[in-house]
Amino acid sequence: MNLDKKFSKLIQGEFEMSMMGEPNYFLGLQIKQLKEGNFVSQTKYCQELIKRFDMAKSKIIDTPMPTAVNLDQDEHGYSDSDFSGCKLDRKSTSGTCHFFSNSLVSWHSKKQVFVALSTAEAEYVAAGNCCAQILWLKQQLLDYNVRLDHIPIFCNNTSAIILTKNPILHSCTKHIEIRHHFLRDHVEKGDVVFEHVESKN
Repeated sequence: MNLDKKFSKLIQGEFEMSMMGEPNYFLGLQIKQLKEGNFVSQTKYCQELIKRFDMAKSKIIDTPMPTAVNLDQDEHGYSDSDFSGCKLDRKSTSGTCHFFSNSLVSWHSKKQVFVALSTAEAEYVAAGNCCAQILWLKQQLLDYNVRLDHIPIFCNNTSAIILTKNPILHSCTKHIEIRHHFLRDHVEKGDVVFEHVESKN
């Protein structure tokens, strides 16, 4: 008896179930089993989204990014934060966005979990969120043999940028939690570089 039949017989002895053959749809995913391997997609979900947001008549594009662009180290992220913007608990909000080959590929906006004591601290934490996302994207690109280093993170706060480069904790920044200082490690390793950008840009 084949192992799959033994397994199904064992499971059916423990649970009420039936064997319905190869799965075609599971947890919102469409599954096609091919000789080359399994192909998983969300075509049905995407079509439902298009219908829901009335985009069925929109112009179709094969890929959301240019195909004739040379990939280089100029791909970058932006980070920003307000300072104690929430009127109820005085917490700041971090905002980041990440571009790859001139296309926006991810973004993030979230209220910080603590009350920042300075604009520099709020911006520094936002920059940390941006760096963490960039490191994740960088790791994913390695699967496609694309290696990027010295990825710019644009920040409009010079104090936060200085914190990423200065290994000495000044008295005014001692209260910043150690976990946020991982930024310095990645600046030293050359994974990311911080560059100043005017707020209006």
